Amino acid sequence: MKNLDIGMHVFAQDVPTLIDRIIEAEDVGIQTAWMTSGGPAPDPLAVFSAVARETKEINFGTSIVPTFPRHPIALAQGASVVDQLAPGRLKLGIGPSHKPAMEMTYRFEFVRPLQHLREYLIILNALLKDGKVSFHGDRLHAEAELPGGPTGIKVMASALRANAFRLCGEIADGGISWVAPLPYLKSVALPALVDGAKTASREKPALIAHVPVVVCEDPEEVWNAASGQFGFYPRLPFYSSMWQDAGFPEAADGEFSRDMCEALVVQGNENEVAEKIESLPSYGVDEMLASVVILNDHGKTAQATIELLGSLSKL
Repeated sequence: MKNLDIGMHVFAQDVPTLIDRIIEAEDVGIQTAWMTSGGPAPDPLAVFSAVARETKEINFGTSIVPTFPRHPIALAQGASVVDQLAPGRLKLGIGPSHKPAMEMTYRFEFVRPLQHLREYLIILNALLKDGKVSFHGDRLHAEAELPGGPTGIKVMASALRANAFRLCGEIADGGISWVAPLPYLKSVALPALVDGAKTASREKPALIAHVPVVVCEDPEEVWNAASGQFGFYPRLPFYSSMWQDAGFPEAADGEFSRDMCEALVVQGNENEVAEKIESLPSYGVDEMLASVVILNDHGKTAQATIELLGSLSKL
């Protein structure tokens, strides 16, 4: 689709299935295969390295690699391997994640996450784009030179609220949303990206919108499925605040309401879903990170949705 990159969240419990699904995504025309990262799940960079030579054009994206558990030099090691196997095809999305995950899983002290993210981005940008880094900040330090020199990796970051999007506008190649409704991206994320870019005297970077999507005309069925996949997010403090900013006060109580579901999920018949996706640039969206809502129909609806995404990406 003109002016809109269509990517898709690819997930599975085992690596062979992940590889198969990335290859299938390329076959139908998906432009970027995105993987999440957290805990002991398969590492996206290792998976992308494994599938790099089995694919030709599809891009690879991480949304996100948490910054606290891994030093930026260590992350650059894995990212540069992907870039050597698939030059210019990696979108390295990083972010601080959330207090419960970092403190309960790793016992890290989750403090000043935006400061940590800023310094992490500075180091990654220098190492991956210039081939070397010499940085001594308040939180992070790095002295290193990349053996292969500069890479073609795009360095992006997660963002939920205005300050994070402003930081992305200032020093990242893109800001990646997650479970944020489109009107919120237009009214909050886009202006913040623009403001950050102006501060740094640079062009606005890409706005990558995570968009749950499903070809289904039964709102009740979509509601039930979406509640299972996304209903827990308002119970996380950062997401709860974002939803409240977006005009849904029920998120203060950790609720994922039907109104929130309707604002978040692109649903309907094929024509309705296609029209909604085609409207994404009007919200300031440059790239779509689609999450297919999984219904209890043995994958039939999911396959139809994936094929529609692939066909739209070819327009």
